[in-house]
Amino acid sequence: MSSLAKIPVTVITGFLGSGKTTLIRHLMTNANGRKLAVLVNEFGSEGVDGEILKSCADANCPEENIVELANGCICCTVADDFIPTMQTLLARKTRPDHILIETSGLALPKPLLKAFGWPEIRSRITVDGVIALADAEAVAAGRFAPNPEAVAAQRAADASIDHETPLSEVFEDQICCADIVLLTKADLAGRAGLEAAKQLIAAETLRPVPMLAVTDGAIDPQVILGLNAAAEDDLTARPSHHDGEEEHEHDDFASVVVDLPEVHDIDALVASIARLAREQNVLRAKGYLAVKGKPMRLLVQSVGERVRHQFDKPWGVAPRQSKLVVIGEQGDIDENAIRAGLGV
Repeated sequence: MSSLAKIPVTVITGFLGSGKTTLIRHLMTNANGRKLAVLVNEFGSEGVDGEILKSCADANCPEENIVELANGCICCTVADDFIPTMQTLLARKTRPDHILIETSGLALPKPLLKAFGWPEIRSRITVDGVIALADAEAVAAGRFAPNPEAVAAQRAADASIDHETPLSEVFEDQICCADIVLLTKADLAGRAGLEAAKQLIAAETLRPVPMLAVTDGAIDPQVILGLNAAAEDDLTARPSHHDGEEEHEHDDFASVVVDLPEVHDIDALVASIARLAREQNVLRAKGYLAVKGKPMRLLVQSVGERVRHQFDKPWGVAPRQSKLVVIGEQGDIDENAIRAGLGV
């Protein structure tokens, strides 16, 4: 790549637990010689996704090219975090061939695209494309596409309801900004679920957007990298609920970091996390946990009541500290109730 050529950047967006980190891991391990850099923007003070990706670092994407931004929404901390980080990557002796940005599950992608117009970086990088991930099973169940009749009934019963829930707005903004939508968890959704998800998403977009079914992040990088979309110059085609606003807030959501003792019963912990989703409306939980008698750390991730876990690597010399990040809507997050539900 010529030093004068713009470095392509792919923005990977999607709701909490849609599979963004899994997709990036797949792209890292199938780079085909392409030198990658990754920016990870997480909601909450404890970085889990960044640690997951660093465990996959290799010659094509060394650990120093994996940068975590955990000081807030990437598009709200442009001057303090995003621009300096991009400048650092661009100043490396060996420049990346492609940069991947994993937004937080609560991020609105359009304000981030606007940041690519900042004078410090606009002549050096371009948004190759925006990839939105959607959990096909969840979308098929209508969780982020409310039933019009139900909304009308709510409005009739309560005059204070004049807009959709914050969750649906975030979801729709992500979908409407995308160049390609990946329907993840395709194996769980099944054929009927995938078709239902496609129809629901198509109803939210103002322009045709390709939708592809994906399981465990497995997709040919050639399909989603190299789109040459120059999305920063195409903002009018990417409508948002927040167009015209000077800035946006994330006060609708909150996170709690829970320190846990060593786990003795993994099944009991999984049941507790699922119960929190059911009884406390927890959207997402993720973290690394120490299990009694096990030298490897346990990676736990949940989306609603669906909890997945696996041992990912030995603790080594790192302290055996168990931390779980719990995320939900502001009115649902009760730290005491969450701690009690986890037995701490």
